[in-house]
Amino acid sequence: MAALYHFNSVSKRFPGHEETTQILKNINLEVREGEALAIVGASGSGKSTLLHLMGALDSPSEGVIHFDGQDMAQMNPDEKAAFRNRSLGFVFQFHHLLPEFSALENVAMPALINGARRKDIWPEAQAMLERVGLAHRMQSKSSTLSGGERQRTAIARAILMRPRVLLADEPTGNLDEASGQQIGDLLTELNRELGMTLVVVTHNQELAARMDRGLELRAGALYEKSFA
Repeated sequence: MAALYHFNSVSKRFPGHEETTQILKNINLEVREGEALAIVGASGSGKSTLLHLMGALDSPSEGVIHFDGQDMAQMNPDEKAAFRNRSLGFVFQFHHLLPEFSALENVAMPALINGARRKDIWPEAQAMLERVGLAHRMQSKSSTLSGGERQRTAIARAILMRPRVLLADEPTGNLDEASGQQIGDLLTELNRELGMTLVVVTHNQELAARMDRGLELRAGALYEKSFA
């Protein structure tokens, strides 16, 4: 598999009132096309910061990040927005669904905001909800869904545009064990079926063990991690 992401000596610092905090230190990383990667680490270790850099939601203090050979620092704001919309899907611990809208409307919303016509995107949104096992809940308001159903809806929304990369930040962190297991099953199935690169930040060791490869963030540095 070819390298999709390439981090070269990437560091990230956040200025504080009295001192600067360094979160990431000289990170060198390759993420291969189609692989499933788990990133673990203690709270505050920089896992979400690393994911934000992958998602062009933040920029490194030092170093270079390439995506498919392109220097992400050279993207202007409009190009970054287009990159996130077309190439990336995001799943977070908290689903960020709009409670007054149905599951179907929530899934279709990003495409509608991007200018897609309702008649064109509706069948795709329905197909995504069917794929995640929510055909019977399409018209239900998201406020009436269970925690697992809400996260499935969020995943359907994230994969609607068939992104090349799915970035998941603690996707099972707000779920019970059974629902978390189901979400883990779904993520790994989608990685195989759609060929999407999957990067999961998690405290869930069982979920991490299901990925192709594991990394651990400690003191701002990345280390290979085995979950056997």
